[in-house]
Amino acid sequence: MSILPAINIAGRRIATDVPPYIIAELSANHNGKLETALKIIEEAKKAGADAIKLQTYTADTITLDCDSEEFQIHGGLWGGKTLYQLYQEAHMPWDWHKPLFEHARKMEITIFSSPFDNSAVDLLEDLNAPAYKIASFEAVDLPLIKYVASTGKPMIISTGMADAEEIQEAIDAALVGGCKELAILHCVSGYPAPAEDYNLRIISDMAQRFGLVTGLSDHTLDNTTAITSVALGASIIEKHFTLDRSGGGPDDSFSLEPKELAELCKNSSVAWSALGKVDYGRKSSEQGNAKFRRSLYFVKALKKGEIITADSIRSVRPGFGLAPKYLGNLIGCSVTSDVKANTAVSAELVAMP
Repeated sequence: MSILPAINIAGRRIATDVPPYIIAELSANHNGKLETALKIIEEAKKAGADAIKLQTYTADTITLDCDSEEFQIHGGLWGGKTLYQLYQEAHMPWDWHKPLFEHARKMEITIFSSPFDNSAVDLLEDLNAPAYKIASFEAVDLPLIKYVASTGKPMIISTGMADAEEIQEAIDAALVGGCKELAILHCVSGYPAPAEDYNLRIISDMAQRFGLVTGLSDHTLDNTTAITSVALGASIIEKHFTLDRSGGGPDDSFSLEPKELAELCKNSSVAWSALGKVDYGRKSSEQGNAKFRRSLYFVKALKKGEIITADSIRSVRPGFGLAPKYLGNLIGCSVTSDVKANTAVSAELVAMP
């Protein structure tokens, strides 16, 4: 019997035999205000999310201050900016991390982050982060993965843009680095990403191929894709989260608002519950309705010893008579006593030849 893959983050078990773990990604949705970031944590807790996730970098730790063509963004949400300009606007100030961690712990919601270089890992270790997330764009940074793994904390790796070989390389780097609890997320690194790009059937393939807890980092605009993923084995769902989708920040437009996050938390759990187990038995909600199934009834009055003909017996509702499968066997038999019309057929009323 195979062992079910599972990881544990801050006391919460994550596997296919428990409801999916919901991560609200704060990302750049603070829009430069610590108060907004604190409020996002509060709203994520109210919505029922298991965790809030930050991104820990500065423009200087993630890119170069250069405006040459390679560093220009063309098209999409962030077109017209350089990478440095984008990350300067979007980054979470490092001196915010401590108050955010303290606030999350006060609110009793797990908080961790995606580090983008070794110095970010060191900062997060000082705050006793309970887990780490590797972003899709960093899944090819094997030295960073190994450094994160050396903390011994649980890791989640997003696989957007990575092919099967690159995913395996990232997994190997984590394991070699010392990671003991590892999960991977199927991801499409489009912002937003159309649902048809997600090819969710890959989730069950990834779980089987890599033998790890598997989930979804979802950049679609609603919850349909995320909830559907639960039926295919997603144990983790990550969605960007904001107070106001029209807030104008770098990630606001493809993020969930509080009501939508609450719906995701509720409906993904319902979807998981609906999966249940392989069980062909009658379910509890069906018990009272079994009597309304079809069964055999006499539709004509018959005298004792009279022969049962095709027009004297029918399959009808309710289900107090013999099962309809016996209809052919009963034709030509006689009745053992007088029978009134609309009487349920029973074995005692029939004399088999």
